[in-house]
Amino acid sequence: MNTLVAHPAPAAPLTERGTAQFRRTNWALFAGGFATFALLYCVQPMLPVFSAAFALSAAQSSLVLSISTMTLAVGLLLTGPLSDAVGRKPVMVAALCAAALCTLLTPLMPSWHALLLMRALIGLALSGLVAVAMSYLSEEVDPRHLGLAMGLYISGNSLGGMGGRLISGVLVDFVSWQAAVAVLGGLALLAALVFWRLLPDSRHFRPTPLSLANLAGGLRLHLSDRGLPWLFLEAFLVMGSFVALFNYIGYRLLEPPYDLSMSLVGTLSVVYLSGTYSSTQAGALADRLGRHRVFWPSILLMLAGLLLTLFSALGLILAGMLLFAFGFFAAHSLASSWVGRRALQARGQASSLYLFSYYVGSSVAGTAGGFFWQHGGWNGVGLFIAALLALALGVALHLSRLPPKQPVA
Repeated sequence: MNTLVAHPAPAAPLTERGTAQFRRTNWALFAGGFATFALLYCVQPMLPVFSAAFALSAAQSSLVLSISTMTLAVGLLLTGPLSDAVGRKPVMVAALCAAALCTLLTPLMPSWHALLLMRALIGLALSGLVAVAMSYLSEEVDPRHLGLAMGLYISGNSLGGMGGRLISGVLVDFVSWQAAVAVLGGLALLAALVFWRLLPDSRHFRPTPLSLANLAGGLRLHLSDRGLPWLFLEAFLVMGSFVALFNYIGYRLLEPPYDLSMSLVGTLSVVYLSGTYSSTQAGALADRLGRHRVFWPSILLMLAGLLLTLFSALGLILAGMLLFAFGFFAAHSLASSWVGRRALQARGQASSLYLFSYYVGSSVAGTAGGFFWQHGGWNGVGLFIAALLALALGVALHLSRLPPKQPVA
C-alpha cells in the first residue's frame, strides 16, 4: 500500500528583471516614492513665502519642512517593526492615503502653529511607506537585480522631490500657497490609488511578532554589525548636507544680484532629474562592481557640486546644484540597498534605523543651516555643508574596506 507523503509547496520565485512582476513592482513603488517626496518637499521652495506671510526668519520658516522630517524619523521606529508584524503592502497603502488626506486638510489650518501640527502628522503618516519600501524590495526582488530595483525606486523619490518643488514653486507665483498645497494633495491621492492597484502582494514576507523583546534583539543585532552603524551615520551626514543646500539656495537666488522670481527658483528643481538618472545607474553599476567601489566617488561628486555653488556666476551655481543632486541620489541609492544586503534579519527595523538617521539629519542640518545663513550668508552655509561631507567621505572610505557579509548557513 502506497503511503502518501505531503511535501511542502515550493517557495515562490524571487522577482527577476524583465518579468511583469518586476515591472509592476517598480511602477508601483515609483508612484509611491513620487507621491511621498512630493508631499514632503513641496513646502521647500515656499520657505521665503512662509517667511513673508508669517513674519518668520529663515530658520523659523524651515521648521515647516524640518518638523515633517523629524516626525517621519520618529514614525520610522514604529512603522518598520509594525510592517514586520502585519505585512508590507497594507502599511504602505494606509500610510500614503493618510498623508494625502492630511495634505488636503493643510490649507484649512488657521495659524502657523496649526500648519506645523498638520505637517507633523503628514511626516508621521509618510513614515509608513518610507520605512517599508526598502524592506519590500529586499524580500521580493532577486539580489542580482536589487540594485537596479532600488535605484528605480530612488529615482521616483528624486522625481517626486523635484515635482513637488516644481509644482508648488511655480504655482505660488500665481495662486496662494494654500491652493498650491491642495493641488499636491490631490495628485498624491491619485498616486495612492495607482500604488494600491499595481503593487503585487508580498510572496516572501514572514511575520515577526511585534514585541519589545524582538525590537531590542533586532536593535542589538543591527548595532553590533560592522557596517550598519556606519551606514546609519552616513545617512545622517549625506541627507543633512542635501537638505541644507536646497533649503537656503532659494534665499540666495531671490536676493541681488540674481533677483530671480519664485517660479524661476521653483523651476530650478529640475536639477533633480540628474538624480533620477544617477540613482538607477549607480545601482546597476554597483551590482556589477560592488557598492564599496562606487559609493565614495558619489560623495566626491557632492563636494565638487558644493564648490561650484560658492562662485558668483549663476551658470556655475546651477551646474553645482546639478552635480550635487547627481551625487546625492547615487549615494542614497547605494547606501539604502547596502543596508538591505547587510541586514539578513529584521530588515524592516534595519531600514527604519537607516531612514531614522536620514531624516534626523534632514531635520537637524536643515534647520541648523539657517543659522549659518543668517550669520555667514552662502559662504557660511557652504562651510557647514563641506564639514558634513568631509565626515561622510571618511565614513565612505572606511566602508569601502569592509568585507561583504555572508548569510549564515
